[in-house]
Amino acid sequence: MSDILTLLGAGLLQSFEPLNLFMIITGCLAGLFIGAMPGLGSVNGVAILLPVTFLVPPTAAIIFLAALYYGAMYGGAISSITLGIPGASTAVATVFDGRPMAQKGKADQALMAAAIASFIGGTVSIILFTLFAPPLAVLALKFGSQEEFALMILAFATFIGLGGDDIPKTIFSILLGLVMAAVGFDIISGKPRLIFFDMVELQRGIGFLVLAIGIYGIGEMLWTLESTKGKVKIEAVKTTWARFKHNLTYVKGYLPTTTLGSILGFFVGTLPAAGATPASLMSYGLAKTFSNDPDSFGKGNVSGVAAPEAANNAASTGSMLPMITLGIPGSPTTAILLGGMIIWGLRPGPLLFAERPDFVWGLIGSMYVANFVTVILNLALIPIFVRVLAMPFTILTPIIFVLCFVGVFSTTDRMFDVWLMLVLGLGGYLLRKLNYPVAPAVLAIVLGPLAERSMRQSLIGSRGDITTFINPVEHPIALGCIIIAIVLIAYPIYLSFRRKNAN
Repeated sequence: MSDILTLLGAGLLQSFEPLNLFMIITGCLAGLFIGAMPGLGSVNGVAILLPVTFLVPPTAAIIFLAALYYGAMYGGAISSITLGIPGASTAVATVFDGRPMAQKGKADQALMAAAIASFIGGTVSIILFTLFAPPLAVLALKFGSQEEFALMILAFATFIGLGGDDIPKTIFSILLGLVMAAVGFDIISGKPRLIFFDMVELQRGIGFLVLAIGIYGIGEMLWTLESTKGKVKIEAVKTTWARFKHNLTYVKGYLPTTTLGSILGFFVGTLPAAGATPASLMSYGLAKTFSNDPDSFGKGNVSGVAAPEAANNAASTGSMLPMITLGIPGSPTTAILLGGMIIWGLRPGPLLFAERPDFVWGLIGSMYVANFVTVILNLALIPIFVRVLAMPFTILTPIIFVLCFVGVFSTTDRMFDVWLMLVLGLGGYLLRKLNYPVAPAVLAIVLGPLAERSMRQSLIGSRGDITTFINPVEHPIALGCIIIAIVLIAYPIYLSFRRKNAN
């Protein structure tokens, strides 16, 4: 323990060197705005700015990109809360309660909850990273395709609580999302499937961003305009010091949820191919399932903002663990970071701690500093973010529509995806009219490809033996995840029956 503290102290001192501190502040600020822009996100931000890092030493370069990653994770909450558009899959769950809070005049409270929860999630995960890096890396290696599939089943189980009491409609929404996730080429045979009307463009599949921006940008906007007859009234927000102190009093209420989300997020983040998106969705689902007031979720419950934000920030740190210790990227963003490390002449893996302790502990020390810098920047900029909501809705609506178009086209560079976004937006609007929950469909398209790949790998490896997922000798972790998933599915159904019998 004393050795770890000595090395951590050296890493913190290194992160306070003028160049490294400048890179931290610049990275956090850039990441904050990149994360807030629909269509960008941490993956694109790190990829775009990777060439800039060749001008500085490797330690300063990785510190800058890690700070950018942190900032982008924080920034995703900004557009989710103020505009109702998730810029990336990691910020989808934040929309569920963040946007309703903004419409009620509580945008500053939601943004503060997101910032504080992200800070707690980041801090918890960095401490866990510092203390348990080697043993957790060994545990992550034990996750084969069976364990990955069981984890995806566990994530889907948490969705059941997202649709309220109408579980059949929730399941229908999940299945609809899984169908859309299957559009494109079969991952085993390579044959095209579900190519509706023989449209060649659909062979590339339906991108998550196209679906999310269509449903939450276009669909929700159409629903809002119809349900309010065009006279949308968003309560004004006053960002005063007294209100800031008042919002701090709510922290105690969502602290348990935030802590649970932080620990869950870190462990899910350490698993290769999992990442921050399943972590944030699972955290939100668990927060709602075990809440004393589950009906308030989706209507502006502050815990519904804190839980996913804590989880996705913790997962971003967790995903760096397999990259540093094993050379296995835990997320798309860390895959780009891994490429950068190889270009800088570094070999990620178990020997990195021994061969380049200055690099590793400089990075870990910078995480502590970046986490602190980002929460300060985020809290200081809340009045600026809230000003977006001060605009009349007649001006805000066309801005949101333009952001949706630009966000999709700039990411995919295809007009077909823009038209597809509009069609999916109309579909999302019709689902809302028919009182179907849209969130499970969006989440299913994110996790569907991951679940399919791991399931088919497992079945091919076991020659079609479906019991491979519940084999207590060979795959005890997978069995444990599936048992927990069954409990999470059964619990809301049990509560629903209890309420009906009580009435």
